[in-house]
Amino acid sequence: MTASNRALVGSIVVAGATLVAGSPFLMGFLQKWESGKTRVPVVYADKLAGGLPTVCNGLTRHVTSTPIVIGERWTEAKCEAEEQAAVTRMQQRLASCFKRAPNQMVWDMASSHAWNVGPAATCGSGAMAAWNRGQWAQGCQRIARGDDGTLVWSYTCKTVAGQRQCTFVQGLANRRADEAATCGGAL
Repeated sequence: MTASNRALVGSIVVAGATLVAGSPFLMGFLQKWESGKTRVPVVYADKLAGGLPTVCNGLTRHVTSTPIVIGERWTEAKCEAEEQAAVTRMQQRLASCFKRAPNQMVWDMASSHAWNVGPAATCGSGAMAAWNRGQWAQGCQRIARGDDGTLVWSYTCKTVAGQRQCTFVQGLANRRADEAATCGGAL
């Protein structure tokens, strides 16, 4: 994180607790799962998202109002500024879903999940239901697995000829397992 970007890091009040918005740990975690060790500075069509133009660490039209045009090259500074602003906006939406104050790591992993699947999906998830009952470990587990042990949030789905078709994606399963382990390891 650059010195100019550190100034963008703020706080969000979540169920009465003050948590770091866009924490350095979260931003590093997103970089690990969204683009590997380095950001992707050229806008590409994300195959897992149906060709959605994507850049940096998962920026799309769903999280920023900045135009994202396939083939366009972004600077590191532009990636950092846009990501920090988009993550903070997403976290502001996510904050209203918590009825109990999470610790920072639960907050960060809920934020990673919401960055990947959308805040509405995270808010409506079994993980959030458990966290709101104070069942922190169960909530962390539910990021990756249902109570019966089945993998969740590890599929891409689309509708073809009126039928919903879902495909298992090992990379999503790996990310969910990392989120769950990181979340639960902090309890």
